Amino acid sequence: MRSLFLLLVPTLLLLFALPISRGRYNDDFDDGEDLADFDDNDFAEFEDMNDDTAAETETAPPPRVNPSSQPEEDEDEDEATVELEDGQDGFEDSETQDQDIYSKYDQEEFEGIGDMDKMIHSMKDSLIIHTVPAHLQNSWESYYMEILMVTGLLAYIMNYIIGKNKNSRLAHAWFNSHRELLESNFALVGDDGTSKEAVSTGKLNQENEHIYNLWCSGRVCCEGMLIQLKFLKRQDLLNVLARMMRPACDQVQIKVTLNDEDMDTFVFAVGTKKAMVRLQKEMQDLSEFCGDKPKSGAKFGLPDSLAILSEMGEVTDGVMDNKMVHYITNHADKIESIHFSDQFSGPKVMQEEGQPLKLPETKKTLLFTFNVPGMGNTSPKDMDALLPLMNMVIYSIDKVKKLRLNREGKQKADRNRARVEENFLKQTHAQRQEAAQTRREEKKRAEKERIMNEEDPERQRRLEEAAQRREQKKIEKKQMKMKQIKVKAM
Repeated sequence: MRSLFLLLVPTLLLLFALPISRGRYNDDFDDGEDLADFDDNDFAEFEDMNDDTAAETETAPPPRVNPSSQPEEDEDEDEATVELEDGQDGFEDSETQDQDIYSKYDQEEFEGIGDMDKMIHSMKDSLIIHTVPAHLQNSWESYYMEILMVTGLLAYIMNYIIGKNKNSRLAHAWFNSHRELLESNFALVGDDGTSKEAVSTGKLNQENEHIYNLWCSGRVCCEGMLIQLKFLKRQDLLNVLARMMRPACDQVQIKVTLNDEDMDTFVFAVGTKKAMVRLQKEMQDLSEFCGDKPKSGAKFGLPDSLAILSEMGEVTDGVMDNKMVHYITNHADKIESIHFSDQFSGPKVMQEEGQPLKLPETKKTLLFTFNVPGMGNTSPKDMDALLPLMNMVIYSIDKVKKLRLNREGKQKADRNRARVEENFLKQTHAQRQEAAQTRREEKKRAEKERIMNEEDPERQRRLEEAAQRREQKKIEKKQMKMKQIKVKAM
């Protein structure tokens, strides 16, 4: 009986302990999967202990911190909550906190901490705020160069449009005032040269923004007349600024080409002194046939500002009749130069290699250069003042056709032209000899190449012998000439 009682006591204790442990395990594991994980994980018990500790830490209220005590380290200082006692203002100085943090560590283990503090302190003290330069600031002053460039470009475009339109108005004003006179003296006015047959277009041909041309033909003793209106470059802003320092004026240049039988042999020019000196240096005919200095026209009643260049006195007397003097005197301020020549070839030819081997081709030509009134400030009304000068051009054509030199004047003119041709041949003699020598050498070289290219040896030998015989004959002829010269000298 006593032994049975001893067996029942442990059995009852086991029965009472089984429900308690089973409930605890059932609370920890809600399903079979968690229970299996717990059984497989050997460290599950320790993880639960860590979780319980973290839960208690989260639920526990934050401790009250004594300001006099040393602050404790926390992983996240921004999320830490610190309660201050009354009388405490703000947080402690950052430098004091840094010192407290570094004081926890062993000084021997962390070397250079003190140097870092000094460096941080020096960086804080040396912080300097600089002002942004003016050229980096976003203001209108930063774009003054772009503003100037855009302004200059707009000014150039506006000046181009205004200057081009003004030149066009002046050209059409001149043509409208002279059209009736030109159509009454020429059968064709305004041929543009684009069609095979000569057609009168009745309008100016624009070469560019400041040059206009007009071709007239169909008149007795005249092959044609080219009128060129040379206006100032009003469309060019730089030229406009340059004319402020050096004023200039518009010009009308007229070139009349006469038939060979309708003009005698003479060269004559009249105009301003400055223009005569310049033309005598630049023009081939005036420099060769009018070697004397420009003479005054006071003998004929011309103003002192004008001078005359003439091949001979007879020509001057024949050209400067009363009507011609009247035209020149009344319009002396508009006349730049008047040039009559039967040997006109244009300006002197300046060649780097030397003078040309042939005389330049000449034509019988009348040249007129007139200055437009206004000295640059020309208006369309000023173009009407040039109409009397066009009448002088028509009169000069008829005057030159009628002018004929006497016998002595004709002989003198022929001697002058022979002298000029002889001087030209003397100047070009050496060049002509060099050219002839070059031609002979080229001929010999071509002959040698022909002999070398011959495939038949026998024929090649005969050609060489023939060339040697020719050279020997030339040498003998030269020797005979030298003997004849010696005999004549004796």
